[in-house]
Amino acid sequence: MPRPQVLILSETSSHAPAPTLLVGVDFGRAHFDADLQELGLLAESGGLKPVARLTCKRKAPDPALFVGSGKADEIKELALMHGAVEVLFDQALSPAQQRNLERHIGLPVNDRTLLILEIFGQRARSHEGKLQVELARQQYLSTRLVRRWSHLERQSGGIGMRGGPGETQIELDRRMINDSIKRIKERLVKVKRQRNTQRRQRDRRDTFNISLVGYTNAGKSTLFNALVKARAYAADQLFATLDTTTRQLYLGEAGRSVSLSDTVGFIRDLPHGLVEAFQATLQEATDADLLLHVVDAANLDWPEQMAEVQKVLTEIGADAVPQLLVFNKLDAIDAERYPLQLQDQYEMDGMPVPRVFLSAQSGKGLDLLRTALSKIVKTALPPDALEITDPRDFTREYPDDQH
Repeated sequence: MPRPQVLILSETSSHAPAPTLLVGVDFGRAHFDADLQELGLLAESGGLKPVARLTCKRKAPDPALFVGSGKADEIKELALMHGAVEVLFDQALSPAQQRNLERHIGLPVNDRTLLILEIFGQRARSHEGKLQVELARQQYLSTRLVRRWSHLERQSGGIGMRGGPGETQIELDRRMINDSIKRIKERLVKVKRQRNTQRRQRDRRDTFNISLVGYTNAGKSTLFNALVKARAYAADQLFATLDTTTRQLYLGEAGRSVSLSDTVGFIRDLPHGLVEAFQATLQEATDADLLLHVVDAANLDWPEQMAEVQKVLTEIGADAVPQLLVFNKLDAIDAERYPLQLQDQYEMDGMPVPRVFLSAQSGKGLDLLRTALSKIVKTALPPDALEITDPRDFTREYPDDQH
């Protein structure tokens, strides 16, 4: 029996990026990306080449084709005109809508959810990260079996065959996927147990735990490297790194060390399956004593990006953890938008939150951040908390599961 798979978006990326038509539908909701800029960046990160973009307005999704038959015809013509080999929607499609669009247009049709899953699959490096991505992929696949395989209508049964008499192939495949999901969840439970053991070890050392959170490509990994002199992978692309890295950061003004963790970035409409699958990783944020919320201050949409991060933090139960806002990319801010002062207070949900402007790339403002962190740590930790005086401990790395 062939193993069910979803369409791999990046199959052609090893040779040449696949020409792709981007489609976005405005349903009148706030912050619609009329230029499909973020979807284009996601597509490029996933090994695709956007060749054309199309947006339209609707009051509600069409139950059958999502965009209606007239707009589906327009998509088909535009894809043919620009030589696109697949169509990518900025919104999530139902399995029926996806199947109907593929029949109508005559090309593979995928949505934002699958694209993000594919990027996560490409970028995951640790054993834990791969498990989490595979779980989310299997959960996504389980709802789309019927549209990917022609053999699903066959009947199975009889001597030497799996399943009872008359059991359909789709039932067998769904059972196989459900078994796979169960096994992955069991393995993730063990990973979560290992992480909890690591956290208890850090707690016994009276270590103050800080987690970096923020929208993808806000510069979290660059800031992490600048603070702890690490060499974590950082690039100007969406989801450059997925695996959590934890290091010790020594704060001279506080006279002690803290634990600093770099976590996966968030994004608008992050698939719920990914949030659920990455609970073990995101637990670092939930258990932190302080969140360094990194914001791309050079991006004009930073208020919306902050709101999306807050939305995910609420979903994972980390919204009550104290935050320090880090408005990054100071070197890329236009002169007319340059802040009057590099340290102030920003109001979030009616509460003032400390904020620091800096450039992790150039290092400007890092001293202000270290001072702000030292004040917070000195206030939070008891005077007799463990002090670190050995310089070799400044960048000690905790043994994350990397195997």
